[in-house]
Amino acid sequence: MIKALFFDLGGVLLRTQNRSIREKLGQEFGMTYDQIDSFVFESQSSKLASIGRISEDEHWMDVTRRLGLDASHMPRLRDTFFAGDVLDMELVNFLRQSRGTYKTGLISNAWSGLRPWILREKFDDAFDHMVISAEAGFAKPDPRIYQFAMEKLGVLPKESIFVDDVQKNIDAANNLGMKGILFKDSHTTLDQIHNSCGTE
Repeated sequence: MIKALFFDLGGVLLRTQNRSIREKLGQEFGMTYDQIDSFVFESQSSKLASIGRISEDEHWMDVTRRLGLDASHMPRLRDTFFAGDVLDMELVNFLRQSRGTYKTGLISNAWSGLRPWILREKFDDAFDHMVISAEAGFAKPDPRIYQFAMEKLGVLPKESIFVDDVQKNIDAANNLGMKGILFKDSHTTLDQIHNSCGTE
């Protein structure tokens, strides 16, 4: 019997809908969309920020320096990089409405600025508890982050659904006994959740 729904944020609840903005930013530095994406997300400073070793601002300062720019350019780089991202309110409202029937949780590999951003955007009420890797000190697919999230909601793996857009993160959840759902699109994901829960 499913008692808890856990969702990833980036790539699931928050997705890049307008790729052209990030693409144009990459072109400024002779990069493709995928290259600028990797430059920001796959760097050593990103990995350190994702487990709370450095702050999000420190990561963005590292990005700025590696692009050969001075510190004054950092806010524009950061804001432009994320300008095409859109929150999926259908999924957010689904989680809001599910509270009471199910426990709801966030499990996100993210930097220190995520919780303040969620509070500013006013959708923290979609979750009973939020686990953010920068705060927890470990990141998906480390099994500890899933175990920590389930402990916070008082549920067992077999009682938990986890939605993510990265296969290795789903594999890690499945290995613990959770029901992993690989995100493709909102409607398919909601159908899979309803099927897993025995609801319509």
